[in-house]
Amino acid sequence: MTSTDPDLLARLQDSVGGLGTLTERLGIEFLTAGPEHVSARMPVEGNTQVVGLLHGGASAALAETVGSVAATLHAGQGRGAVGVDLSATHHRAVRSGFVTAVATPLHLGGRLATYDVTVTDEDGRRVCTARLTCMLVDRP
Repeated sequence: MTSTDPDLLARLQDSVGGLGTLTERLGIEFLTAGPEHVSARMPVEGNTQVVGLLHGGASAALAETVGSVAATLHAGQGRGAVGVDLSATHHRAVRSGFVTAVATPLHLGGRLATYDVTVTDEDGRRVCTARLTCMLVDRP
């Protein structure tokens, strides 16, 4: 189930977007969260290549972030998710504004979870398509 509960989103932002994390440095902000749908947005500004285009690595990091959060929510209490495979195809350049990533499940198992992640620009055009597989593990 997807949540737009502000308290859940704030806790999620605090837990994965804390001081010094890549999530914080990229400026990722969670919009919705649930094991079958996580969305977040990221500013293009500050996440560009030298020529001023959105860096493909930033898109990949955004995709892995939303997929990993979704997998962690699927894993349940006392468990977490570790990314084991990420592939990303970059479709178009973006120079400004925000991009939004949405993770939806392809497979939700007990040991592995795989997500399709689409990254779009502010006009809804697909910027990147990614697939993330996470191993579900017990937390220490």
